[in-house]
Amino acid sequence: MKYPFYKYQGTGNDFVIIDNRSQYFPKKDTKLIALMCDRKFGVGADGLILLENHPSLDFEMLYYNADGNESSMCGNGGRCIVDFAKQLGVIESVTAFQAIDGLHKASFNLEGVSLKMADVDTVSVSEKYAFLDTGSPHHVQLVNHLEEFDVFEQGKIIRHEIYGEEGANVNFVEQLSGDVYSVRTYERGVENETLSCGTGVTAVAIALHKMGLLGEYKVNLRTLGGTLKVKFDADDTGYSNVYLEGPATLVYKGVWEQ
Repeated sequence: MKYPFYKYQGTGNDFVIIDNRSQYFPKKDTKLIALMCDRKFGVGADGLILLENHPSLDFEMLYYNADGNESSMCGNGGRCIVDFAKQLGVIESVTAFQAIDGLHKASFNLEGVSLKMADVDTVSVSEKYAFLDTGSPHHVQLVNHLEEFDVFEQGKIIRHEIYGEEGANVNFVEQLSGDVYSVRTYERGVENETLSCGTGVTAVAIALHKMGLLGEYKVNLRTLGGTLKVKFDADDTGYSNVYLEGPATLVYKGVWEQ
């Protein structure tokens, strides 16, 4: 079998994306997906995304972690699949699509792709960290000297010891200046630090506001792979109109032969 694919990246968070509207890709084959995502023996990616037909919306997004298992929402992947849909001619400048956490809307602007994320009703804040779900579960923790921080070891410990088998993504955050924060993320499923995490920076933005550290309803988050912007509305019921904005770039396209 031959599987045409497109390699995308959004601030260094990279994906194999496949047009599966004809349902030809064996999406239950976790070994194949993991092999395609493998950086030594495959294409190399943090995850694999399928674009499929939807009965009423523009398309449906299915996201798989690098371990081959279907996973929760991926924000950078969502931005990349929107650009991919435009490349295919499925959409023009705006879209509404289905993901595992529900309906998402997106459009194009000077930042790249602006993706509307899920509303957030609950943010749990403890003395040392915050926890919330932005389509994927996230632990947010402020640290000093983030550049030298051991994200892999500390992230792995927190991911397993606090959140058990299901796990959570772990974000370490440091303020750089004003509304600019640096973020490094350990992602479950990838089981390593990634260059960027869209749901992660979204969680960081909301957590910072909940902690009283943001003066405005927007923030710039600097990841190892580039800068993302998050903006939102907030009231006593929670957070709504949450938007993740940043670049989505086609790296190359190819054909996987099996």
